Amino acid sequence: MYKTVVIKYSPKAREMAGKIEEAANRMEQEGFELISCSIMPSSKGILVFKKTGEQAQAE
Repeated sequence: MYKTVVIKYSPKAREMAGKIEEAANRMEQEGFELISCSIMPSSKGILVFKKTGEQAQAE
């Protein structure tokens, strides 16, 4: 199972990095692993997560 998260407008690199870290940690607690991160010219981020191992099969 895949899930996509969009990080809202964050023009400063440090701010964007913090938001990515928060989202990745939150999703990891739900059993997802970050597999891709893209930063758009509009200063938004797109994170793609994948449900890992046994948890993905159980659902």
